[in-house]
Amino acid sequence: MYTILVRLSRRWLYLLKDSKVIKSYPVGIGKVATRTPEGDYTIINKVPYPYSYPGGPLSPFGTLWMGLSRPHYGIHGTNRPSSIGKMVSRGCIRMHNRDVEDLARYAGIGTSVKIRP
Repeated sequence: MYTILVRLSRRWLYLLKDSKVIKSYPVGIGKVATRTPEGDYTIINKVPYPYSYPGGPLSPFGTLWMGLSRPHYGIHGTNRPSSIGKMVSRGCIRMHNRDVEDLARYAGIGTSVKIRP
């Protein structure tokens, strides 16, 4: 069974299997005014966001959205890769598109997500 652990102070997301870290990724998190909420959640949906046309612009959610059980929050890609590692979002957890796509291969609907300081 997989679990996702997000460490806000480190701006890093860890994928755990049986409590052992098997992958880790840098993330962008919420701004001071719109902090990423700490707590225990689950992934409730996964929505791909393809390019609007080949070579066209990406959605602000990058190539993939994974919604959390807390409404309006999720783990997603970005069309601004320079924002990774910074406090810039409205509370969501941003990842490089290749990283969120990799994470999604392991994290299915119902995967536990623990967001900690």
